[in-house]
Amino acid sequence: MTNATPFFKAFGPLLFGRPKPNAIRDLLGKVSTATSLNDLQQMFGHFIPEALLSRARKDRSSRDRLFTVGVTFWAFLAQVISKDSSCRDALLRILAWWKLQLPGSPLPSTDNSAYCKARCRLGEDKLDDINSAIALKLERNVPERSLYRKRRVKVVDGTCLSMPDTPDNQKQWPQSRQQKPGCGFPILKLVGVFSLASGALLHIAHGSKHVHESRLFRTLWDCLEAADILLADCGFCSFFQIANLLNRGVDVLTRLHQARSADMRKGIWLGPGDRLVTWKKPLQRTKAWTKKEFDALPDCLTLRMIRYYVSTPGFRTKKVILITTLLDPITDPASELAALYFQRWSVELHFREIKTLLAMDVLRCKTPKMVIKEVHMHRIAYNLIRTLMQEASLRHDVPLDRLSFKGTLDALHHFADAIQASAGKTRKQSLLLDTLLEIIAADVLPFRPDRVEPRAKKRRPKNYHLLTKPRRQMLVPPHRNRPKFA
Repeated sequence: MTNATPFFKAFGPLLFGRPKPNAIRDLLGKVSTATSLNDLQQMFGHFIPEALLSRARKDRSSRDRLFTVGVTFWAFLAQVISKDSSCRDALLRILAWWKLQLPGSPLPSTDNSAYCKARCRLGEDKLDDINSAIALKLERNVPERSLYRKRRVKVVDGTCLSMPDTPDNQKQWPQSRQQKPGCGFPILKLVGVFSLASGALLHIAHGSKHVHESRLFRTLWDCLEAADILLADCGFCSFFQIANLLNRGVDVLTRLHQARSADMRKGIWLGPGDRLVTWKKPLQRTKAWTKKEFDALPDCLTLRMIRYYVSTPGFRTKKVILITTLLDPITDPASELAALYFQRWSVELHFREIKTLLAMDVLRCKTPKMVIKEVHMHRIAYNLIRTLMQEASLRHDVPLDRLSFKGTLDALHHFADAIQASAGKTRKQSLLLDTLLEIIAADVLPFRPDRVEPRAKKRRPKNYHLLTKPRRQMLVPPHRNRPKFA
């Protein structure tokens, strides 16, 4: 007999007894009051708006589940920050938390399929909103002294990521054409816009390896704000890009593309190695532009060309030529613009931190949908670590670019456990957090000006054969030495 009655609801518990308490509902109620799922939630929970991780009312996540949006998000984030963390490891973390809160309840299933389905239910829009909230907090806390003449400087660059060789991934992001079928991996091209002052990864665009970075960057134009200054390498130096960005009120400082001539004898002289030049609209339209976009371009652009020399031994380039829309040599001297463009190299370090230290270089998800979500989670993890670095920089008056990302990540792993263990002890947690920020601020990178770091490996790889055929067709001789070619 059911205990639901449309009349005299007060008699229901007396006649039919009270319903059994919902263990999941009780446990989820404890998340916000007593303890957290893991140490990361204890550390970064206040950086993420609570509404973004709350249960939805009218969708698939609305009913009572063990793997709610909040539980799944923090477990997924722990996988990203911890290297080589599998779905099974994340599930065991959740089960341990379950038994700690409800010791008398039956243990949920140890099959990780439910957790994997919960990760699939995480929406990309929700993850993007979470990252936007973190990035906005980072940008609001940037001191005015870190800006360039009270203007925000943003840096754009691209990189490539690898992933498991599954048919779905290969179809979405084909491998390089130079590799034989079955011997390569799908390649995802990623274009990111970073903040020069805070180091935050503000926006991303992704596509196939065969799509040029400048075409992916076009999808991010709306994310730029008027009065921004954009730093870019020569791959983004084109009449079409500069004209459209200038029309949006965004100034550009980029390196001259190698296909364009750099004749310093032409144009209006502004100073040594400083000229005002005029670029004319291309005569022919390429396939990347629509006819409407091509017709909207101006007939010509007045730009500034700056040439300077790098005399430091070991640098790859001796002569650098810049193109910029900052035309006033008094307000923006050539030497200051050269120094500003030199800071563009920081975007390479940021990508190295995400790909190497957070292990985004080789993704682990096996479907395109989950690959994109994994990229979003790496982006969130990176920005959360940058919040700790920024807070330590502001509190202890240390330059943010001198703080160690690896040192912050190591300190986070150890102090987060101690902060979680002292849950409910506000004074002790505050003391631990102050100590963590003090240690992060003390871990200052040594000052090594004009340091040269060639992209070369010292440790030799193992002497195995190279895979030149699909693995099932590959025959390897008994010896391990590579075949010697005549």
